[in-house]
Formats: sequence, C-alpha cells, structure tokens
Amino acid sequence: MELDDIQGIVARGYSTLKSACFLMLAVTEPAAARAALGRVAPRVTDAAAEPPDTAVNLAVTADGLRHLGPLPADLDGFPDEFVSGMTDPNRSRLLGDVGENAPAHWRWGGPATPPVHVLVMLYARDEERLGRLEAELRQDLLTTGGLTDVVRLTTAALTDREPFGFRDGISQPLIEGLPRTSRAVAAREGGAATGDVVKAGEFLLGYPNEYGLLTDRPVLPDRDDPAGLLPRASDGADLGRNGSYLVFRQLHQDVEGFWSHLDAVTRRPDGTPDAAAREALAARMVGRWPSGAPLVHAPRRDDPRLATDNDFGYFATDPDGLRCPLGAHIRRAHPRDSLDPRPGSADSVAIGRRHRILRRGRAYGPQLQARPSGDGESGLHFLCINANISRQFEFIQHTWLNNPNFNGLHDAPDPLVAPRNDHRSTFTEQARPLRTRHLDLPQFVSVQGGAYFFLPGLRALRYLCAAEPAGGRR
Repeated sequence: MELDDIQGIVARGYSTLKSACFLMLAVTEPAAARAALGRVAPRVTDAAAEPPDTAVNLAVTADGLRHLGPLPADLDGFPDEFVSGMTDPNRSRLLGDVGENAPAHWRWGGPATPPVHVLVMLYARDEERLGRLEAELRQDLLTTGGLTDVVRLTTAALTDREPFGFRDGISQPLIEGLPRTSRAVAAREGGAATGDVVKAGEFLLGYPNEYGLLTDRPVLPDRDDPAGLLPRASDGADLGRNGSYLVFRQLHQDVEGFWSHLDAVTRRPDGTPDAAAREALAARMVGRWPSGAPLVHAPRRDDPRLATDNDFGYFATDPDGLRCPLGAHIRRAHPRDSLDPRPGSADSVAIGRRHRILRRGRAYGPQLQARPSGDGESGLHFLCINANISRQFEFIQHTWLNNPNFNGLHDAPDPLVAPRNDHRSTFTEQARPLRTRHLDLPQFVSVQGGAYFFLPGLRALRYLCAAEPAGGRR
C-alpha cells in the first residue's frame, strides 16, 4: 500500500490525539480557493506513521469539486450517491432522513443552510495545540479569499465511551496490507479474528475489494493531467487511487431521554427504580454491557475482563438471540456469521466483509454518565470511510439498522439509532418460555447535519489544488 499517498485518517483514528474540531468551508472564488487549499495540502497527514502531536485531513463534497473547477460538472467516474449527495430526496427516504430527521431541519448540510464544499479535519494532542493548529490553518485558508466559513464543529476530549455511556470503537475491521493488521492478527490483539481482516479495496480506491475487483473510481484522460501529478492506470490518470469516500453525520443523542425511558419501563412493581434491570435492558439493546463485554459471552452480568472481546460469532453460540437479542444494535451493524444463505459458514462471514465500514467518529458536548445530571447537548460526529457508499454505509443504514423486519423481526428497527417515523418501534428480548416485547420506543438519536465527501489521495489533492487549468475545463 502506498501509505505516503493515503490520508492518515484511513489508517488510524488518532487515538493519541484527544482534541479535534471540524471546519466546514464554502468555495466563493475557485482560483483563490485552489491556491488556499494548495497552501494547506503539504500539511495534510499521510498514513505512513502515527502523528506525534497534530494531524490534518481534508475532504471535498461533490458540489465542492464542481466549484473548485478542475473536473467536468457531471463528475464522470464518481458514484451516483456521491454526485447526488446525502440530501437527494430519494436518498433521504433510503436513509430514514424524514420527519424530524429530514434535511430541511438540519443545522448544516441541508437545503436551508449554506452549502458545504470542503471539510478540514484537525486533530491535536491537547486543546492548546489544537488552537494553534487551527489558527495557522485559518491563516492559510481564509485570509486571502476564495473560501469562507460555514460551520465549526467541536468535539469532546476523546475517551473510550460514547455519550450513552457504553464502550465504543471495539469492533473495527482491519485493513489487509497495513503493518498493524499483520501485527494484530499475529498477536490476536483485542480478539482480532481472521474475519475482521478486510481487503484494502473496501476502503481505498485502486485496490482489489472483497469481490476481487477494483471498486469503480474516477479516471481522467491523460491529457487532463499534463504535469503528471496523478498516478497512471491502464485507462488514464487515476484521480481515485489511494482515495476513499467519507460519510459525515452529526447525530444528537438524547442521553437523558434514553436512560429516563429505561428507568420508567424497568421500575419495580412498587414504583422504585431498579438500576440493575435498567442497565441490563440497555445492554440488551446495545448488545454489549457498558464495559464493552459482549452479551454473547456475558449474558447475565457485566464482566469488565471482556471489555475488548471481539472474537465471537452468533450462529453456533446464540442463533436464537437468547444471549444477545436478535435486534440488538451490534448484531445489526455487524451480523458476523449469521447472514444467509449459509449462517455459521465462512461464506456468511465473507458476505459480511462486503458491508464493513471504518468508523472515525468523535463525540461532542458534555459526556454525561448513565444518569445525566447536567445540561447540554451531547452526540456523535459520525464519520466513516468506505470505498462504495451504496454497498457499505447505505446498505448498513437501510437494510440492517433501519429495517423493521431485520432477522425475522416485525416492527423492530434498531432500538438505539433508527428513526421512528410514523411506524411503531418494538424491541424484543428473546427468552424461554416467554419473550418480552417493549413497544413504542421513543427516538433516541436524531440527525442534525450531514454530507458525503471525497477523501482524495495526496497526489489527487495536489492535482485538485493545481493553479493552472487542466484540459481547459477550469
């Protein structure tokens, strides 16, 4: 893998860089914007090594590519879902972005807000370093014209917990070809199973994917790159190689509403709270205990010794959902070996590998515990990386998370993150002799903004920022 041409966010989540912010910018004058981005391009962090103190990554929306000007307006070679964007009405219905989640209500990225063209992701070891980095980048990007601020998104200090209070970031796929993947498999770090290793082409353009093919990518005629800035493919100048697509969604999490609802439905007959029952129901909805221990291996109580356990399947151990309910969040987001047509087989695991994503999210707002006592909005800046938005992110969102009939269930979308819309939402705890059904779940997560971005390789980024027209189309 050409690590020095791949943006660092693909290879790592910057776990040592606890502070971060995201700058959304709009192009106001193409030539000046290209010049400004060209000044920042040399500072973009590659995937060759772990950055010690700061990192910068950069991505562009389809409208951003059109406004920058180096490509034809139809963006030939880019996938339809990227070109049409997250707010396309048909795509909104597919993703469940209707009702209170509709783009018309978003704080950014929607039709009623200023357009977003460029995303600048800044990471630093602490807030002081982040402040200095941001000031330097703003000097390069915004003081000479061409780009303007749209929104600045802050993050909470990075921890291993998401706002609802559960350990996060456990079940991440490993990219075949990265040095850390070889080390993890050899040492079985964090329970790294063979099924967690996914072909590089699922996350990077220009490499074979799980079908043994190259994912479609934008390739330009050689004449459009006379300076030879782009890598060459058999059919032209490869704008896509070493790039990917980044999905960004700002998700508000109603932490207080989540725990208050569980409080209400788990109270003892005399009306007193039952903290153990409340936590157990939350764990069944998630599929893991707050420590991270999976219910498949710890069905009755939390076991912090299993906090990073990720080496398990469902078919042999829990086919009927008696340990981890069939509709639990982690069972939907990553069904492991439970997929048809041959659950429990290597073929089932292989099918799952075709729908994996790399999550790179950061929480925002006050990070409240299970029983919130403070004020302030909390949530997740959900970022994920995939080479095929339709087959990966959108498939997971539509077919697994939002699907009310997932795994043979009925009226049961994801109990944690799915929109409720106008249909009923049920969560079922499978048990013998009698199951328990929780009816009319409220909505705990709502969308506040979002967009699809192209995350170019570093040579492609330099091409997009080049000051001179290519092919006479700027």
